[in-house]
Amino acid sequence: MTPFVMAVANRKGGTGKTTTAVNLAVGFARRGVRTLLVDLDTQGHAGIGLGVVAARDQPTAHDIYTIGPEALSRAIRPTHNPYLDIAPAHMQMLHPGQGVPPGLLAEAIALSGEKRDYQLVIVDTPPSLDALMVTALAAAHGVIIPFLPHPLSAEGVQQFAKVFFSVRLSNNPALKFFALTPVQANLNVLIHKNIIEQLRNQYGAGRLTVPIRTDIKVAEAFAFQQSVLDYAPTSRGARDYDLLTEEIGRSWSILEANTPPLE
Repeated sequence: MTPFVMAVANRKGGTGKTTTAVNLAVGFARRGVRTLLVDLDTQGHAGIGLGVVAARDQPTAHDIYTIGPEALSRAIRPTHNPYLDIAPAHMQMLHPGQGVPPGLLAEAIALSGEKRDYQLVIVDTPPSLDALMVTALAAAHGVIIPFLPHPLSAEGVQQFAKVFFSVRLSNNPALKFFALTPVQANLNVLIHKNIIEQLRNQYGAGRLTVPIRTDIKVAEAFAFQQSVLDYAPTSRGARDYDLLTEEIGRSWSILEANTPPLE
């Protein structure tokens, strides 16, 4: 089986990128979708959010850039959810320079898929436009861009969109899906509404997902090394990430028509 590969990306930090990657991974896993979360952000926050951090000298997702694509399989670790695995980050690794083959991560995912029957691979990318990001986009079928509804965010989305279409044209024609997710959004705040509407007009209503509203429970969950879906399942943040999982799962055909809803 060839898994659907989803990159969660933004060239800016502090946009809810890792929080979105973790909660989507848990959301799909709780629906019975066999999921792998690959943490390419050397901050390692995705692993922290799931309570899985690589100790010194343990295999990591970043080993593919120093050892080769076969290293990904050795880095994969289980989580508390039997449908969700993670390849944690190397938190001290320096980002590679030029010369990294764009298809390196795609090859690594294909090799790991020969041993494990993943339906979905979610890649948490670093907040930079370097070789790590290019390999993530070259492996992906779809990209979710979380953004804060702030004036500078619109500029960041525009810059990232150029990279998306460049990789699609040059390295990965299978990269077809592109979605914008407002995070920490308050639709009662005029500037938030205006920024979201500006991006909706620019990229089309079909590219804007349901917003993730401001909720302290989302941040609290990370302190307890859990997704908000597990930590506070009835909270506003959990409801929003549940809706996002459902929306992306249906529109990108990751969830089949008979996939049961979250219980």
